[in-house]
Amino acid sequence: MSMFINGLKYIIPCQSRFSRKPIDDIITEQYKNVSTIVKDCLQDNRISITDQRANQAFQALEHIFHEYQSKNVPKKLRIRAQREYKTVQYVQRLIRQRSDIVIRRTDKSKVFYIGKAADFERKAEEYMLKTEAYEEIKNGRCPLADNLHAVQTLFDYLVTKKALTKKQSNRLIPKLNNLELGHYHGIPKPHKPETPLRPIVASIHAPATLASKFLNDVLAPIYLKVNRKYTFINDIDVIRQLEKYDADGYLTSRTKFITIDVENLYTMIPRDGALTALARFCVKYCYQGKIGTFTIDHIMKMARLILDTNCFAYNNKYYKQIRGGAMGSAFTQVLANIYLMEWEQDLIQHQIEHHEVYGRYIDDIFMTTNKSIDEINIELEKAKHKDINIKIEPRISKSVHYLDVTITNENGQLRTYMFHKPTAEPYILPYKSDHPRHIHRNIGYAALLRAARICSHVNDFNSECVRIDLSLLLNGYPPHFITQQFNRFFYLNNRLSIL
Repeated sequence: MSMFINGLKYIIPCQSRFSRKPIDDIITEQYKNVSTIVKDCLQDNRISITDQRANQAFQALEHIFHEYQSKNVPKKLRIRAQREYKTVQYVQRLIRQRSDIVIRRTDKSKVFYIGKAADFERKAEEYMLKTEAYEEIKNGRCPLADNLHAVQTLFDYLVTKKALTKKQSNRLIPKLNNLELGHYHGIPKPHKPETPLRPIVASIHAPATLASKFLNDVLAPIYLKVNRKYTFINDIDVIRQLEKYDADGYLTSRTKFITIDVENLYTMIPRDGALTALARFCVKYCYQGKIGTFTIDHIMKMARLILDTNCFAYNNKYYKQIRGGAMGSAFTQVLANIYLMEWEQDLIQHQIEHHEVYGRYIDDIFMTTNKSIDEINIELEKAKHKDINIKIEPRISKSVHYLDVTITNENGQLRTYMFHKPTAEPYILPYKSDHPRHIHRNIGYAALLRAARICSHVNDFNSECVRIDLSLLLNGYPPHFITQQFNRFFYLNNRLSIL
């Protein structure tokens, strides 16, 4: 159990000492990787990699690798490394032997969740039935070959139309030795009642994965440019907009905040409706009928291909996704954003007319209002009935939780501070994890910097500092190390410590 408590990012020490590879092969591989990076950097800056000075430097680098690996490991560290290596082997055997249990990382965190396989299967089946987004491929034939053929055919067509070069096409077609059909799994969300699952289709080696990333890279910058004003990048972005709203004099003692959760966004958007919205988006924001080297028809063909090849294996059966897009596909997010952008225009226009804030982070919407609850509910009811595929759950209050921030109106004064979900574990990377020491140094510093940006009151910042201190202690950080990082933060930011 101690190994699970260490979390997803934990690295056991001295792994190379227990590798089946000969130590010389490991050194050669490590040196090759590092020297390649260094050589690329030198060439980018037009510095020779073949002169005498460079040769001496690379010889010295290789010597450092050999010297490091030839050193004896201290006895205490060696005993710990052997113990942890055996623990990992035991866990691996346990997972293979106990098919009735499932170990997964939790949603939006780095801790593990251990549950019954039967519960995961039941929840997955309930989700499939509820959303009606998946269809079993009844003939029992693996769709992998057909999907690959469809991808190759489309890219050959795009090459003939000079939308892609042959070199680009070759980069986007997956390597046959890595080809694999996506597989479905659920990530538990313990911060929600009854721990529902977030559906993920792991399709890193699927035929259309590279095409999905490519189309996302084409469309996402355009979407962000068009809708940046109403898109939150993170919780600090929300606070900056609220501070401007307050500075402009629109925050009063009557101001209320609204948070809206869009339910199952990725799986509930209709395929045809999403493609129609995408076509309208491309027509509106293209230049001379093109986006880059692609005509609108080329983009639509690629979008249909990605949706048509959303297939995966689950419980020895093959499925095809017939609604929305796969959560795990890069193109799904930009397609959902474009579809939702059309739906939200009425709310945006209402907020503009009344000098209120509107913003969305993926499927989480935030708004301000100075209207009465009855008046704003009229607008929210219109939004609820605008599209039967978009189901929203609004909450209205003078104090709300949005992303990782609590936002409160205290008699016309804006107050913001860190919000921690009740189920959140005080987990950070353990100090004993075999990461470079600068990683550990930056964890406390980054947490303090984030707290300083979010907390509007000194007392809230002080409370968050105490929480950070305790979290570091719980994860094995020495007190003197914590003190050093706190002092470094206050010194670099020219602030006196308030602890």
